[in-house]
Amino acid sequence: MKSIHLMLFGVLIFGMTATAANAQTARKSVSATEVNGTFQMPFTGRFKGSSNEIKILALGGGKLHIAMDLLYPYIVNGELSANVGELDGEAAIVGDVAVYDSAENGTCTITIKFVRPGTIKVSQEETEAGCGFGMNVSAEGTYKKVSGAKPKFDREQ
Repeated sequence: MKSIHLMLFGVLIFGMTATAANAQTARKSVSATEVNGTFQMPFTGRFKGSSNEIKILALGGGKLHIAMDLLYPYIVNGELSANVGELDGEAAIVGDVAVYDSAENGTCTITIKFVRPGTIKVSQEETEAGCGFGMNVSAEGTYKKVSGAKPKFDREQ
């Protein structure tokens, strides 16, 4: 009986430690220096040289200007081709997570997590053709910062 109590106590302590560790992974905020810039996720293999790109600029007041140029590369008759997707809009940021929401063509939610300086992890949820991207085009993945310069946008805010 005593060993069961010790084991339960150990599981309880381990659970509390794991919860505390997970809570520490979310940061209260990220600096404009970390946010601003151009991030890329390069393709590998036969699509090397192509990449998805996200430009981000902190606007203040918990808002970011984001623009995405996305690809789904493929080969047709031995030639490289690609379906494309573009997005230009505003995302709300709280702590180290930014969320872009749109209901223009269905529902599109893109979440950008600032994992650490120079790295973002992007996830995408959509219904129907919610984000308006080409077939098989997705923003999902891990992107690395390739430039910290203030990005230029086709549509300035």
